[in-house]
Amino acid sequence: MCIAIPAKIIDIDKDKNEAVVDVEGVRRKAGLALVADARVGDYVILHAGYAISVIDEADAAESLAILREVL
Repeated sequence: MCIAIPAKIIDIDKDKNEAVVDVEGVRRKAGLALVADARVGDYVILHAGYAISVIDEADAAESLAILREVL
């Protein structure tokens, strides 16, 4: 089973159409093909290595809090 999680965009490489995202202090690369309007500082839903939608900071914080409780 896969789960989508909120991540904050830290940096964007426009040539590769990918970003460096941060989830609870862990950074990784994520594809941006599905969220052309994403910018540094935005929160995105990350699934299978791709940002699949942009969300607001309040929704990201709420989702992360729920994940912390579960884990």
